[in-house]
Amino acid sequence: GEAFYKAQEATQTCLPLEGTALVSVNDNDKPELLDIIKILADSGFNFVATGRTYELIKNAGYDVKKVAKMYEGRPDVSDYIINREVQLVINTPIGKKGSQDDSYIRKAAIRAKVPYITTMAAAKATALGIKAVKNGEISEVKSLQELHASIR
Repeated sequence: GEAFYKAQEATQTCLPLEGTALVSVNDNDKPELLDIIKILADSGFNFVATGRTYELIKNAGYDVKKVAKMYEGRPDVSDYIINREVQLVINTPIGKKGSQDDSYIRKAAIRAKVPYITTMAAAKATALGIKAVKNGEISEVKSLQELHASIR
């Protein structure tokens, strides 16, 4: 998590330390989701989610607000991103079936400069990185030369 957080900072993608996460994951990824939600909730995040993702998070006992998918009416997921109501997007694509929604979500996140996570591995690394920063567990960044010098 710490390494992922630092890598994101190096690419000038600053991960948020608080706020609201928009979550919409495909059914294959749902078994892994609650571990990530727990880490983010413990770090102080709020959640908005779509359809069955919303139901999973709510049934697990977390506070979550339901948000419409693109074809379900307004306000929808892209409205939340455009209006800067979310600080993090976790959206795992489901192939051609959801490609239109996924494309709009991705484009809205890029335009709004909201970190956009598309895999569960990256979502877990993001959550663990945020947790490490919030808990003061991030070590200082050192160059390879500095690390090499410290080995001697």
